[in-house]
Amino acid sequence: MKLIGDIGGTKVLLALLDEGKITQQRRLASADFSSFDALLDAYLREVAVPVAGGCLAVAGPVADDGRRAKITNLPWVIDAGRLEKDLGLGRLTLINDFAGVALGVTALPPEHLITLQTGDPRAAGIRLVLGAGTGLGMAMLVGDQVLPSEGGHVGFAPANETELRIWTALQEEHGRVTAERVISGPGLAAIHGILSGEYIDPADISARALGKDAVALRSVDVFMGSYGAFAGDMALALMATGGVFLAGGVTQKLLPLLQNGAFLAAFNAKAEHAELARRMPVQVVTDPDIGLLGAATLARRMH
Repeated sequence: MKLIGDIGGTKVLLALLDEGKITQQRRLASADFSSFDALLDAYLREVAVPVAGGCLAVAGPVADDGRRAKITNLPWVIDAGRLEKDLGLGRLTLINDFAGVALGVTALPPEHLITLQTGDPRAAGIRLVLGAGTGLGMAMLVGDQVLPSEGGHVGFAPANETELRIWTALQEEHGRVTAERVISGPGLAAIHGILSGEYIDPADISARALGKDAVALRSVDVFMGSYGAFAGDMALALMATGGVFLAGGVTQKLLPLLQNGAFLAAFNAKAEHAELARRMPVQVVTDPDIGLLGAATLARRMH
C-alpha cells in the first residue's frame, strides 16, 4: 500500500494506492488538527493497514530534495523523515500541491474538463495549470515534466480604479499585495469587504452571487476580472500554447459565473498581444480530487 495525499490550507485528502487503484479515501478538515503529523496519525489508525511510502502534494514550497515543506496558509511543517520514523512508514516524497494538480492533468479523462476558450492548441506547447482556492497555485507542464511555481505570490497589478481601490486597502493592511491576496477565497472575501463594507465568508459570497444577489455579483465580477488578467499574464509570460487549465476550489464553486465572460474578457485584454492570448486554449478542471490524482500518478511512476 502506498499513501497518497493532497494537503491544503482548508482540507486534506488522504487515500491509499492499492495495486494502482485509489482506496480508503478520506477528506479531513485542516482546522481540526494542530499538525499534519496528528492528522496523518489519526488517518493511519483508522485504516489500520501497513503503508510502504508514497507521495504527498502539499500547499507550499517544497525543499529541493522533496523531504520537507511548510504549508503556506497553516502553521504546519511537514518533515518526511520524521513521519517515516514516528509512524513507521516507508519513504515519502513531497511535491508542491499544484505540481500535483499538473500531474493530475496529464492523467485526467476529458469528461472532467470544460472548455472556456477553444484556441489553437499546440501539442508540444507548454501547459499552464493554475487555480484559486484557499491560495493561488500555479505550475507548468513541459511535455510530462512538471515545473512547480510560486507564481501566485507575484505582485498584484491593478488594471482599473476599482482594482486600485482594492490594492490600496490591502497595501495599507499587509504591505506588499500579492496576486493571492486578491485571487483566492480570502481574496474574494477581501474584495467584497472593501467594496461593500460587509466582511463575510467567501462561501456565503459565492452562494449569494449564484443566487443573483447584485452586491455579491459585483464582487465576483471584480474577482473574475483580476483572475482572468493574472491567468492571461502568466500564459503570455510562459507562452502557454499547450493550454491553460484552471483548478482550485473557488474556481469550481464559481464555475457558472466563470463562464459569464468577465474572466475571458480580462484574459484576452492584452493590447497588441490580444490575438496571441485568444489562440491559447482555456479549460476548467472539474474533478475536485485532481491533486490526489496527481499524487497517485507520481506514486505509480515511482513504483
